[in-house]
Amino acid sequence: MFSKSKINEPGSKTPDQAPAPSQPAAAASTAPAFTPATSAKPKPPASVLSSDLHITGNIRTSGDVQIEGQVDGDIRAHLLTVGEGATVRGELVADDVVINGRIVGRVRGLKVRLTSTARVEGDIIHKTIAIESGAHFEGSVQRHEDPITGEAKPKALAKPVDDQGV
Repeated sequence: MFSKSKINEPGSKTPDQAPAPSQPAAAASTAPAFTPATSAKPKPPASVLSSDLHITGNIRTSGDVQIEGQVDGDIRAHLLTVGEGATVRGELVADDVVINGRIVGRVRGLKVRLTSTARVEGDIIHKTIAIESGAHFEGSVQRHEDPITGEAKPKALAKPVDDQGV
C-alpha cells in the first residue's frame, strides 16, 4: 500500500515511467478541488483589553472584544466578553454578550448571558437571555426581535381611540 519507491520522490520520474495511481481513476476525478488559503478570510483574533487598561471613550468594532480592564464609554462589537474583574460604564451592543464582570448601563444583544459572577445595573434588551444562579441584576429585562438596530418598542396595551372617544 505505501512504498518508498523513487517514483514518488520529486525529480526522480523519467518520461517513460508513470506513477502508480494511489486511488482509482473515478475516485480521483471526484476529489474536491484545492482552494488556496488566500481566498478565505481568516477570522481576526479577539481584541483583549488588559486588566491594567482604563479607557475613556467609545469602542466600535465588527470583531470580537474581551474586556478585562475598565471602560467608561459605549462598546459595540460582534462578540463582547466582559471579564470577571472588568467594569464597564456605558451601553453594550453586540450580537453575543457574555458578562462575567460589572456593567453600569444598558445592554443590547441578540444573545445575552450573565454568568454567576456578573453584576449588572441597567436594562437588558435581548432576543435570548441566560442568567446563571448567583448573578446580580438590577434593572428591567425586555425581549425584542431586533435589539441591535432598534430601540425596544413597548407593545400597545389599549386599543386605539377614535375621534369620538369610543
